[in-house]
Amino acid sequence: MTTWSYKKAGVDIRSIKSSHSEITKLLGSTLSLRNGRIGEVITGSGHYAGVIKLRNNDYLALHTDGVGTKVLIAQQYSKFDTVGIDCVAMNVNDLICVGAEPISLVDYIALKKNNPVLVKEITKGLVKGSKLSDTPIIGGETAIMPDVIEGYGNKAFDLAASAIGIINKKTNMLNRKIKSGDIIIGLRSSGIHSNGATLARKVLLEKYSLRKKIYKSKRLGDVLLEPTIIYSKAIMDILNNIKPIHGLAHITGGAFTKLPRIGSVGFSIDLPEPPLIFDLIQRTGNISDKEMHRTFNMGYGFVVICPKSQHNNVVSILDDYKIKSDVIGEIFAGSGVKVNGKSVL
Repeated sequence: MTTWSYKKAGVDIRSIKSSHSEITKLLGSTLSLRNGRIGEVITGSGHYAGVIKLRNNDYLALHTDGVGTKVLIAQQYSKFDTVGIDCVAMNVNDLICVGAEPISLVDYIALKKNNPVLVKEITKGLVKGSKLSDTPIIGGETAIMPDVIEGYGNKAFDLAASAIGIINKKTNMLNRKIKSGDIIIGLRSSGIHSNGATLARKVLLEKYSLRKKIYKSKRLGDVLLEPTIIYSKAIMDILNNIKPIHGLAHITGGAFTKLPRIGSVGFSIDLPEPPLIFDLIQRTGNISDKEMHRTFNMGYGFVVICPKSQHNNVVSILDDYKIKSDVIGEIFAGSGVKVNGKSVL
């Protein structure tokens, strides 16, 4: 039986990190260009969003993200009205990790051929995501590039967006310290969200059709295209009403391996049995636990790190937004990320 990994599917995380390192070095030479003026850089690449200083204690956060190869699943399944929600979610969920309230977004749709019906369906999802996050879409770009965009005939497209958010003194997460003994509250996901789709496609579509009913009469295509949950309104409510929130993380590409970017501490996570889609991917692809924990959210799309004393307060607000959550771990003195007792780094 073939043993699959993200690298075997074509995504080499180690190589990507090397590329990121080179990009960061080159971009570093630009970070001082606005020193002493409005727009002075506070954080560059390496966090969930770049942050620049405005006036007084106000900051502006910027982020760009896309939907990844989830667009290929949409093309194969001929369902395009949800990936726009994913696109908005991937941007606003990252902005809130630095304490930024999303305030506007611009989108970028690249097409192999002009297809008005396709563009309309994609835009429906963008509009729904905009309304779910209270983030106006104030513009964008539609590009027709037949020699660049590959995919499935006249359905081929790519989708990305850039979003900005405002950080004030009350919500600023940049200087908060995660402490030993803090709890890790996992906010449940709706499925794979917008990460790991390359591995999921390679593994599952060798064996199953997207139209196959896999459980509860749901077709595989619908399960894989379930939109990413937008956590932004709930998290901003938490930040505005609960002071000792020590860390926030959007569980996306790299899954739990990216937690060290928010604190030089140890993260110990104990995951319950994952939702069925992750079990199906793992069994079908003969994928190791470590690879799963490095690639997929495993049922939790976001984490809030806070003192144990604030657990009930956090959960109360999440309940108001109908977001289910569980305590999935604790911070320990040291370093590293352990999932179910084993390092994932």
